[in-house]
Amino acid sequence: MNTASEKTVINCLLWLSIMAAMASASDPDPLQDFCVADLSSGVVKVNGFACKDSNTVKASDFLFRGLNKSGSTNSTFSSKVTSGSVQNFPGLNTLGISMNRVDFAPGGINPPHTHPHATEIVYLMKGTIIVGFVTTNNVLFSQKLEKGDVFVIPRGLMHFQQNTGSSKAVALSAFNSQMPSVQILPFSLFGSSPAIPDDVLAKAFQISYEEVKNISSKSVPS
Repeated sequence: MNTASEKTVINCLLWLSIMAAMASASDPDPLQDFCVADLSSGVVKVNGFACKDSNTVKASDFLFRGLNKSGSTNSTFSSKVTSGSVQNFPGLNTLGISMNRVDFAPGGINPPHTHPHATEIVYLMKGTIIVGFVTTNNVLFSQKLEKGDVFVIPRGLMHFQQNTGSSKAVALSAFNSQMPSVQILPFSLFGSSPAIPDDVLAKAFQISYEEVKNISSKSVPS
């Protein structure tokens, strides 16, 4: 190969390398300091809400006091989840984080549920609970937690918590999503709207139509 041909080949390879790099390059993180959610905007955005005008943003947009008070456990499951997601904490928009507080009465449960958009890490502030998740191979990983313990739940896997002590328990959960979302299995299966056909539920759970109707009548969030 002569010198001119070598230069041509090298130039072509360099050009192709630059073009490939440009095609795959991106900015993985926001390029602005913040994007406080404008929850009243009708603008639809993927993975976030429209941003407020930065001139209207206040320090209070970055403050959330919803987790500093006990939640009422007078509910179906004797527990209360208080969510600190972008929907009530606008400063989280685009930041990919959020937190929940869960209050449990003795025997109370956070029933089997999933967070489709996030991994969860649970920190037990008070009391004693058991926590567990089920893998896609139907293997249960369960652990008793005491005050100060931390447990991680992989993204999207079905999991639960239950207070096994004789006094109140309180847990904080952090998520790597501004809006982890939640599907509570009893409500999703027996309380959807429109309802899943009774025949499907009866065959899936090997129970009678009467039992389906009985469960469905109780599967209303409270």
